[in-house]
Amino acid sequence: MSQPLTRHNRPRQVLEAIAAANAGLSDAQRKAKYTKLAESPYRFFRGTNHLYWADVWHDWRFALYGGLPGTQTWLQGDAHAYNFGAYGHHDDSVRYGMDDFDDALIGDYQYDVWRLAISVVLDARENVGLTRKGIRKALSSLLESYHDELAGHVRGETPQAVTLENAKGILEPFMRTVADTSSRAKMLEKWTRLEENGRCFAERPKKLAPLPQDQAIQLRQAIEQEYPKTLQGHAAGNESAHFRVKDMARRLDAGTGSLGLERYYVLIEGGAEHVHDDVILDIKEQTPPEGWRLMNRDEKRAWRRAFPHEGIRHAAAFCAIAEHPDIYLGWLHLGDKVFSVRERSPYKVDFPTQRIEGAKPYRKLSKQWGRILAREHLRGARALNPDDPARFARSVCERLDGRLDNFVNMVSTLAMSYADCVTQDYRFFVDSEDTGDEWRRKGTSADRG
Repeated sequence: MSQPLTRHNRPRQVLEAIAAANAGLSDAQRKAKYTKLAESPYRFFRGTNHLYWADVWHDWRFALYGGLPGTQTWLQGDAHAYNFGAYGHHDDSVRYGMDDFDDALIGDYQYDVWRLAISVVLDARENVGLTRKGIRKALSSLLESYHDELAGHVRGETPQAVTLENAKGILEPFMRTVADTSSRAKMLEKWTRLEENGRCFAERPKKLAPLPQDQAIQLRQAIEQEYPKTLQGHAAGNESAHFRVKDMARRLDAGTGSLGLERYYVLIEGGAEHVHDDVILDIKEQTPPEGWRLMNRDEKRAWRRAFPHEGIRHAAAFCAIAEHPDIYLGWLHLGDKVFSVRERSPYKVDFPTQRIEGAKPYRKLSKQWGRILAREHLRGARALNPDDPARFARSVCERLDGRLDNFVNMVSTLAMSYADCVTQDYRFFVDSEDTGDEWRRKGTSADRG
């Protein structure tokens, strides 16, 4: 049979894209990542953000309800239902929201809204078992609450973060449980042990691995010398003894899309008041966000002028978007790679949506997600337009004025259809895992060549 004249072959495109995105991984890392991708359509969606961005990068529908300078903001970049959860930093307060900005970039608000809506469809099908009607209602709640939060900002209303004190519905018992069962002391007990010479990391063979001596020396120097100069929060005022390294380890098998990136845990002295003042720093390799890879040459040049490396980009995004930026936020270099640095939160827990029973509580949770995403976009836009902080909310509301129902219908239809496409792509992937790995070998050999 002759070669096809076009590349209109979705299964092949998907498999080749996955192979290319993971060609730099070792065989063991690739196997671990592919095993996670094969767990379910939603897990597949979470681990293939590059497919989403490639599919929607130049979608004409952006022009209907955005596509203007005024509708741009700092994006989370990988918005999905399980990127919402409990978190808290060194003030020991439990909050609920988004706390992962590895893929953050500046762009039209709809990139985040669409991806979150698609994830709601996949999550509702997989973990809650909602009917099509129930999913549609959840999407309406998500999108309408997003708009309502922006409209409230235009009217001068002050948004509220979701805390233990004001949490409503199913979030209240969830956050109370997190507060009651999590603490810095318990985190240190889980990940470290006390010896005669002080605290060090515990032996956790599937989670932590020791570092070779040369890597340990390099990482220690970066933590104690480079990193403190990059601090974004008030931890910058601490003395050098605060950042004395007590132990280091490689972090294993964390995340889905980020599997294969270098990641370390570093235990530092922290304060000296009591035994639980030690701090675990999460050191994570940062690579360009998926949207950046699709920019043209001039756009990439402008981006690099604004953000010379990914550590700066990650910190700028975190400070712009987060309701409570981590006081230990910074970066460091190891060789030619740049790493973000932040504190490991004792309270980081995903909300278990599989425990939700019925459409109504899921709809109320979706409403919270919409409001939280809107608040993040408002903060991100304020950082971009400090002289006119309401510009973003005003621009989006003007685009949706009199057309909110149309917007909800369009995004809901898109989300349902794209979720069907993700499920189909997932089946292509699982079938390819079952029937052979010729495409994978080709992708790997091409990369090595």
